[in-house]
Amino acid sequence: MYYELIDSLNISADGIYVDCTGGGGGHAGLLLERLGENGRLIIFDRDIDAVARLNSKFAEDRRVEVVHSNFADIDTALLSRNIEKVDGIYADFGVSSFQLQEAERGFSFRKDGPLDMRMDTTCGEPVSEIINTYSESNLSTIIYKYGEERFSRQIASAVIKRRAVKPFAATLDFAEVVKGAIPKKFHKKGINPATKTFQAFRIFVNGELDAVETLMSKVSSLLKTNGRFAAVSFHSLEDRIVKEWLNHYAAPCTCPDSFPVCVCGKEPEMKVITRKPIVPSEKEVMHNPLSRSAKLRVGERI
Repeated sequence: MYYELIDSLNISADGIYVDCTGGGGGHAGLLLERLGENGRLIIFDRDIDAVARLNSKFAEDRRVEVVHSNFADIDTALLSRNIEKVDGIYADFGVSSFQLQEAERGFSFRKDGPLDMRMDTTCGEPVSEIINTYSESNLSTIIYKYGEERFSRQIASAVIKRRAVKPFAATLDFAEVVKGAIPKKFHKKGINPATKTFQAFRIFVNGELDAVETLMSKVSSLLKTNGRFAAVSFHSLEDRIVKEWLNHYAAPCTCPDSFPVCVCGKEPEMKVITRKPIVPSEKEVMHNPLSRSAKLRVGERI
């Protein structure tokens, strides 16, 4: 939803914008087409490969600065650049197509590679360490909580039994064990049975939900009046965080109904532009099946 996201920002030619998830630079390129000579775009990405790719792509554009950082640290990064407020912030959460296509990153069960899945390979532990060392109950919790997988216990049990014989190291091997733990009658056509489990470990190892939560707690204070925030989510847990924070910012008094007068003094900070999320068109889903679960939500600073 490139156009839908960028359209929702109401781009000001001389504005300052933040791309929280640079990726391949698709959204950034489209935004720059609408940004004037005095405009500014700051692109964040925690993936060092993405940073190199973005620096190369926008090397000749003085309006662009690429930052190797988790978007959760957006406020610190902006202040270090003497920027207190911006005209727009946007994010496209989840894994990028580049990460999925690079087998050595370990995000995909379509290509064999090491079980890594870290977005920032300069820190943290790869998924293989988690799968080969965590207890059965902890593995089950991760798979259920972050993947919403109903067969989490069966998968965790299968993982424990298999790793006792041979530790996990490769993506396809792990995907086959997960697939075998899910009853065949629950295998959906066109969707790999390991999808939710891979998603769960990717979210866990990268602390994705915590990062989204932290970002959302900061966006209102970083936006100028009439500035907009837009986010595309591919997972119900991410979407719920965005929705709840936008509703929180838009809410007036939060005192219990039993209180005769307001004592909290809270006033709305933002208004929700998308009462219902914008979803991809049938045409887009046809050309890009990965977009089928995407939801776009937008809020505006009052």
